[in-house]
Amino acid sequence: VIRDSSLRLVGSEMCIRDSLSTTNAGKVTEICDAIGDLLDLVDRPADMPDVVEDAPDLEGNARLKAAAVCAATGLDAVSDDTGLEVDALDGAPGVLSARYAGAHATYADNVAKLLSELERVGARSPDRRRARFRTVVMVVRPDGSELMAEGTVEGVISDDSRGRGGFGYDPVFVPLEGDGRSFAEMGDDKHEISHRGKALRALARALRDA
Repeated sequence: VIRDSSLRLVGSEMCIRDSLSTTNAGKVTEICDAIGDLLDLVDRPADMPDVVEDAPDLEGNARLKAAAVCAATGLDAVSDDTGLEVDALDGAPGVLSARYAGAHATYADNVAKLLSELERVGARSPDRRRARFRTVVMVVRPDGSELMAEGTVEGVISDDSRGRGGFGYDPVFVPLEGDGRSFAEMGDDKHEISHRGKALRALARALRDA
């Protein structure tokens, strides 16, 4: 099992063989719920600097973060990057999801901008508010080899925020696989169908088969 492998979960999103490096409390919870039973998770090195996420796509940012931690620790490293892709906005905010409203934007700032942009382009009906969350997880090893997994969930952007759980765009994302609740209203039910949960479970399967 993965617990007995040489992996150490390290990276801007999580840390490999036993480490968790993200400082995003929401991601920590989702990662632990998805694969915590397969790994002994601990914090990443405290002196590990943040990685500049300037790649043009999710795959590139996940690779940048995992490669940086791998180089710093000499260990296999895994990281993830996630984006919300809204059809009416030509795929935005996409790779810029975390900083859609600016470099220091809060979750509320990003949600407010998203709803404003949908209103600006006249996307008011559900069929015009289709979107998806996509997560890419990347393992980078000291020998230069890589392993990637991806998870996607389709949904609709609601007219306003609903629910107090989750983080990021969860209050306005209603998954098509669900029962009409937003991710922020779903609690632990979210992890069964979430993009990150799917990606991490796919990664776990790939690691078992590697």
